[in-house]
Amino acid sequence: MNISEYTSDIARAVAFLSRIPVPSSFFEGYDGRLARVSRTFPLAGLLIALPAAIVFALLLAFQADPLMASLLALAVQTMTTGALHEDGLSDTADGVGGGKDRDRALTIMKDSRIGTYGAIALILSFGLRAAALAAIASYLAPFAAALALLAAAVLSRGAMVWHWYVLPAAKPDGVAASAGKPDYGAMQMALITALVLSAFLLWPSLRLPGFILCLFVTAAAAFLFTRRIRQRLSGHTGDTVGATQQICEIAVLCTLAMCV
Repeated sequence: MNISEYTSDIARAVAFLSRIPVPSSFFEGYDGRLARVSRTFPLAGLLIALPAAIVFALLLAFQADPLMASLLALAVQTMTTGALHEDGLSDTADGVGGGKDRDRALTIMKDSRIGTYGAIALILSFGLRAAALAAIASYLAPFAAALALLAAAVLSRGAMVWHWYVLPAAKPDGVAASAGKPDYGAMQMALITALVLSAFLLWPSLRLPGFILCLFVTAAAAFLFTRRIRQRLSGHTGDTVGATQQICEIAVLCTLAMCV
């Protein structure tokens, strides 16, 4: 593996998945495609979630209310990502929930306005993640609770790449199709990276059965959601990739809240 190329791919992934400024030197000669860059999504996710994890740990260390600390950490995370994945979740919920057929669902997802299904999905996403983080913070030390937030960021972004890999593009002329698609090697590296990083982050506070359960629930959530998208849309879009991240982050945090 070329270390220079891998480092550049991490920087490009951070730029794509967040609003964190990245030096322009990393984009010299870059064609904008994400097929190879996607292999670094889990590591980029860890870096992107780091500011939120630091805020979370500091607030808890100063005896802040766990729920308040959780909501503030999610606010920081949302500002860092520019609500990229939340937007995908709301659009997917509106399209899949409100579209009578595939074409209508895709049309709804392209509409920038938010509907009832999208609003409910966002409320549940923030509510479930905040409640889970608060529960985790009630049982773990501040530093360990912050590591759980990072682990959720890592695993959920690995799941994104898998969802993206296993489904064809729903629209051949869509934005997701133009960005390229991970090949088997990129997908495999993303999953291995997610597994290794999450094990390192969770090992101090979670025993092996709990870690395996966390992986199982996350994989099940990704599989079931991907199967539903295959049935309804016959392929992925940028919105469904983002929705995968949100659903799997919820799965990770809720499972951790029950296992710690």
